[in-house]
Amino acid sequence: MINTLVSASIPMLVFFIVFISFKEKKNTFDDFLEGASSSIKIVLDIFPTLIGLFVAINFLRVSGILGLIANIFSPVLTFFGIPKEILPIAILRPISGSSTVAVATELMKQYGVDTTLGLIISTIMGSTETTIYTISLYTRGKTYKNTWKVLLIALLGDLLGIIVSVKLWGILS
Repeated sequence: MINTLVSASIPMLVFFIVFISFKEKKNTFDDFLEGASSSIKIVLDIFPTLIGLFVAINFLRVSGILGLIANIFSPVLTFFGIPKEILPIAILRPISGSSTVAVATELMKQYGVDTTLGLIISTIMGSTETTIYTISLYTRGKTYKNTWKVLLIALLGDLLGIIVSVKLWGILS
């Protein structure tokens, strides 16, 4: 039943859009072309930002800097009861979702999905956002006066998501 509804949803949506456009006497195809054209401009505008982010993130992953940072901060993390293995995820998550998924996958293969560490990682992935990436895309090419406030609050939200994930799984395990 649910599969049928899901399979029928896209054709029904297209039919609904065409029906409304005929009803309101609009040229849907021209509107579609205009939207596609403006989308290409947006993609070209954000492309340099994406390339810069991907290069920097891959440099961090491949160079071993994330592991070095984790080892440096290990005593502090241990003091607060935070596994040092999640530090690369905590660093990468606000920047890139795909890199964080790659690191999370590696850690889950190494430690297991049903371990406390695997559960912490899964919860972090679900309770945090690619904050810097998202804000950079939304503010690209625009002048916003208080972007730093949005960034600060969003990063604090990510930090809170990480801390709560670690502490709750520490209690529940």
